[in-house]
Amino acid sequence: MNLMLIVFLIIAYVLGSIPNAVWYGKVFFGIDVREHGSGNAGATNTLRTLGNKAGFVVFFLDILKGFLATNLVVLMKDIVPQSEEYFQVQMLLGAFAVIGHIYPVFAKFKGGKGIATLVGVLSAMDYCLILLLLVTFIIIVSITRFISVGSMISAILSPIYVGLLYNWQQQSFLYFCLLIALLVVYTHRANIKRLIAGNENKFTFSKKGTIK
Repeated sequence: MNLMLIVFLIIAYVLGSIPNAVWYGKVFFGIDVREHGSGNAGATNTLRTLGNKAGFVVFFLDILKGFLATNLVVLMKDIVPQSEEYFQVQMLLGAFAVIGHIYPVFAKFKGGKGIATLVGVLSAMDYCLILLLLVTFIIIVSITRFISVGSMISAILSPIYVGLLYNWQQQSFLYFCLLIALLVVYTHRANIKRLIAGNENKFTFSKKGTIK
């Protein structure tokens, strides 16, 4: 691992560590979202705690930081675009951004689940994959009314989608998505317990917020 890659991985982690939910809540509402709802510093809990507008702003900003972190690869002039090495570096950068979101250095290492940041990472790598995952997510949430279920099932299906999109030839990307699936299930372990107990929050639209 060369020095330039190490520097960019650190930058990716720092970008991922920007706690948009925490800062937005404190600046505009005087509230730390981690002290409300599920206790996570992510878009869903922001939406639940502060309403639609705040939730969508945080969701967009979290996607953006994952997208920017992954695209740091374009600044590495010695890597051939769209090569296997290019994909691998993107995966590393994206992984560090997600780790930063889950364990943010700017928020005492207490962050969110990383879903929106993962959307940004995968958007930078393959927009077709994101479209498939978005359709899957919408269908699952429409049926179950659980954002957590939609997130987990979409993540679990991501390796299959990658296999189909790349004719099972892009092994590193497939394994990356397998790791993503495991990570998403792990970060949703509290949601799984609530689902089993029957007290997970359902998704509904309203003027003040979208989760009841």
